[in-house]
Amino acid sequence: MTAPKPRVIVPDTAVKGEIFSVRAIISHDMETGLRLDENGAVIPRRIINRFACTYLETEVFSVDLHEAVSANPFFEYFLTATESGPLEFVWEEDGGRVFSLSHDLVVR
Repeated sequence: MTAPKPRVIVPDTAVKGEIFSVRAIISHDMETGLRLDENGAVIPRRIINRFACTYLETEVFSVDLHEAVSANPFFEYFLTATESGPLEFVWEEDGGRVFSLSHDLVVR
C-alpha cells in the first residue's frame, strides 16, 4: 500500500457569481475487509469513509463512502464563487487517519 495522496483541481481565480468545477481525488487502495491474504487471514477493512469540502467555513459538499467504492475515489462537483477565501478538503479513513488540503480561491 502506497501512502494516500490527496489532490484537487480548482481554479486560482473566479469572477463573482461564476460557477466553477472542483475535482478531488485521493490515491487509496480502499481495502474492503472482504479479501484474504496469502495465508488465508482477512485483510482488515481500510477505506476512505468520508469526504467533505468547506468553502468560507461552510460545508458545501460531503459524501459518506462504503466498501463498494473503487480504489482512488474521485469526485467532481460545481460551486458558485461568492467571495475570496479558503476551500478546505478533508478525507477521513477508517481508524481515524485524516488527509486534508487547502486552496485559496480569489474572487474578482
